[in-house]
Amino acid sequence: MPKPQLLVSHNEIPQAVIDSLTEKFDVQIIDKPMKATTKQDLLENIAGKFGLFFSYTTVVDEDVINTAGPSLKVISTTSMGYESVDLDAVKKRGIVLGNTVLETAQIVAECTIGLLIATTRNFLNVNKQMKSGILPTATSFGMGLTNSVVGIIGCGNIGIAVAQMLWPAFKLSELLYTSRKPKSEMECLGGQFVSVDDLVRRSDFIIVTAVLVPETKFIINKDRLALMKPNAVVINVGRGLLIDQNALIDALQEHRIRGAGLDVMTPEPLPLDSPLMTMESVVLLPHIAGRNTFEASMRKAQLAADNILAVLNNQPVPCEVKL
Repeated sequence: MPKPQLLVSHNEIPQAVIDSLTEKFDVQIIDKPMKATTKQDLLENIAGKFGLFFSYTTVVDEDVINTAGPSLKVISTTSMGYESVDLDAVKKRGIVLGNTVLETAQIVAECTIGLLIATTRNFLNVNKQMKSGILPTATSFGMGLTNSVVGIIGCGNIGIAVAQMLWPAFKLSELLYTSRKPKSEMECLGGQFVSVDDLVRRSDFIIVTAVLVPETKFIINKDRLALMKPNAVVINVGRGLLIDQNALIDALQEHRIRGAGLDVMTPEPLPLDSPLMTMESVVLLPHIAGRNTFEASMRKAQLAADNILAVLNNQPVPCEVKL
């Protein structure tokens, strides 16, 4: 009996994970790097496939799903986010959608804390000065986290993991958060469930970890930037479109807030002529929070594979997105 067919959207998946899938599937790999795969590549290869193993940069819309045909039963991404997927089309067809949030939270939280400290303590500029033979002066000083107010926008698994690393290690004055509903994990840390407007008004450090959905696009906009303290630092490890980037640039250029640390931005990669590239108050990372360790890449890929294997074996999906 022939094996069911599985399409892998790019060639950057660890071989051990591919080997585990090959035991059960006839695996077809699109021979391109992750960010080079296009919708057209999927359209040309997905017909008749049981499953799709992909990453967040690939568009999986209704055209792709219709082209796959009735055989498509599961789609699994190596990322936490799934904004490139047409959720209505997936739900209508009864297709299972899996992600890797269970493996993503801790590694993203680690990077978030590092980005926060590097930004607020001005590490990169001080490092640059030192390597140029310039001794840092008081103008290079930053602001510490102790006794500060930290606000986390979007308290899912990543937001909670960030909060657990911050409190009580950094002796915060207050921990604020937003979410669809109060979270017991945050209440245990003394977290206060507040509105977005209240959070940005009161916080010294604003950490954005929300999932990008229509309701959260530009959750940090011109009006909310205007509410922030002049010493506020904004950290974004969610998605670039969670922040109105032009409004953020204006606020930074006019010194209405103190700084920003961005692992995500719009577009990616950021053009070299973007004003963000030359701002000393901004730390930029190339969207690596969830994938710049060897163990993280392996664990996430394996979880994405396990989601697909669970559907094949009619077992509970370890990391299913509930639609």
